[in-house]
Formats: sequence, C-alpha cells, structure tokens
Amino acid sequence: MPLKSYGVLAGRIRNHRREGGADSPHYQIEVDAAGTMFRVAVNVLSSQAPAELLYTASEAFAHPILPGLAALPDGFNPLDSTPGGLALDFIRGNLFDRTSLRALPSDKPGPDNDLADKLDHYVQRAEADSTARLYAFGERWGPEPTTPDKIFGFLPGNGVHDIHMNQGNSRQFTRDDGVWQDGGLLLAFADRWVAIFLAFQNQMWHTDDSTGHTLVGVPPAGPAGHPAPGEPDRQIRIIAALVNPLGPAPEAETVTLLNTTAEPVDLAGWSLLDRASHRARLTGPVLPAGDAVRIPVPAPVALGNSGGTITLVNADGLKVDGVAYTTAPEGRTLTF
Repeated sequence: MPLKSYGVLAGRIRNHRREGGADSPHYQIEVDAAGTMFRVAVNVLSSQAPAELLYTASEAFAHPILPGLAALPDGFNPLDSTPGGLALDFIRGNLFDRTSLRALPSDKPGPDNDLADKLDHYVQRAEADSTARLYAFGERWGPEPTTPDKIFGFLPGNGVHDIHMNQGNSRQFTRDDGVWQDGGLLLAFADRWVAIFLAFQNQMWHTDDSTGHTLVGVPPAGPAGHPAPGEPDRQIRIIAALVNPLGPAPEAETVTLLNTTAEPVDLAGWSLLDRASHRARLTGPVLPAGDAVRIPVPAPVALGNSGGTITLVNADGLKVDGVAYTTAPEGRTLTF
C-alpha cells in the first residue's frame, strides 16, 4: 500500500545533526514551521545491499511545480498523489536526469566526499539564511503530544521521513510502493532553487502506473541506477518543442524527436503524455537511425504555456524520455 500521509513540509531550518555508524543512520534536520517544530529524517544508508544511496542535486532547479510550492503556507501540507499537482514522481514528473545519480557513502573521513557532506553544504547555507525555506517531501508522523522528539527534544514530536524514491522497491518494502509520492528536499533561496533527490540502488525505474510496483520483465537497473542494456531509456530523445505557437487556439503544438540508436524505430503505438498525464497515441513514423522528426502533438495532450512536462512512452508502456519546462515564449521553439 502507498504511504499513509504523503505531503510536503514547508518551513525554516533551525538545526541539523549528522548520524554516523551502520545502524540505519539518518541526516536529521530541525524545521520551524510557523512556530511548530518538525524533524526531517533523511536516510543516508540503506539496510539492504548495496547500502550506499543514490544522490543528485540541482543548484538551479526549474520545474512547473515551483510557483505552487512558493505559495504554500509554512507547515505540513498534505498532497494528493496525482499528476498535475505538487506531488513528486521520479519517473513520471521529469524532475531530473537519472543518469546524474551517483552512489555516495553515508559518512567518510575527509571533506566533501560523502552524502552527509553534500547535505551539509546546502542545509548549513539555508540554516544561516533567514529568507531561505525548506520544502521536504515525504510521509508525516505525529503529532505525539507526550513524546519529545528523540533528536532535538521539542514537544510534541512531529516529523517527516521517507525523503527518497518511494516506488519500485525491493520485495521487503513493496508495501510502501506508490506513484506520485516520492520524497525530496527543495530549498528556496532568494536567487535560486536547489533540489536534492535520493534513491536506493535496488529500486527499479519502470513501475506500474497504478501501484508503483516494479514491472515484470524489465531488466534491473544498471550500476548506480543508470539504464541497463534492455531498458529503453533515452533511445529516442525529446530535443525540442513548439509549446506556444503564433496564432489563436487551438494551437498547432509540435514535439521534435531524435533517434539516438543505430537502428530505425517505428513510433507506431508509442505515446506522448502531458503534465496532467493526458495520453495521445502516435501512428508513426518509422524514424531512421540518427534522424529527427517534428511531429504534431495529438489531442488530448496539451502543452501549457506557463510550464509543463512532456513524456515519451514506447509501445510497451515504458518511459523512454521526459522533459520539463517553465516558460514558453510565443512562437519560439524550446530546446532540451
């Protein structure tokens, strides 16, 4: 079953604490959310092999969810696990390129060489900046009226955990699988957004659209979560889109696709999806190796002018590529 109380905590970072050792250590963050204290518990080591977590960060994060996040009040905000809103989904939300993930040890002697060091870099900066806000996605626990927080001591105990990918889990944790309920840390500074995403190395990157369970017959992910032979990721790339054509609605939107493989690919039966997960099936063409094609966007897919996502799915229903954009100047083609 999916997470019981998924949402996003918004507030100011007040304190942090690193945990070492091998017994399920976490990176702990104390957050003041309009006077109510919370603890954000971030996994830095897995209980299953391989133990090192996968990590990626963007120091100039841009995505259509950001205006909605900035409008949220401080506190824990429950989120519907559905497309088109503020919920995160590492596969369907086009939040980052999975090839940017890398495995990091939880704690290692020396500077800037482990996961806690990477988290320190951003968390300490936000802690020192009174204008910075943390948005922590995950599952809430509490309030616990008679139980002080075990790390920071505040009462009542409150917190958010599962700050990582929450689908495609190994058999022991399939009960937590679900779509549009992934965790993450987003930090809003005056001049930029920083995004931090974490996953376990044994999680899978092609999951059922209803349950978030691993799809049968898809090869396991490659080293550090990178696509393995047999996975379709990035074989066909979305390289451009005309999102906001000149003229009145209905607009003649287009998407440009590039075949990166050494063989022709028949796009018949493939699909495009928009941010709301509207799906439109393609009827072709056959795209020669190395060639690009500009195709009209079929209804009911609609590309929003103020931001959106575009996802390409093959005839087997597996994601091949996905992009996100935040602006679409009229008549200009966006490149990715």
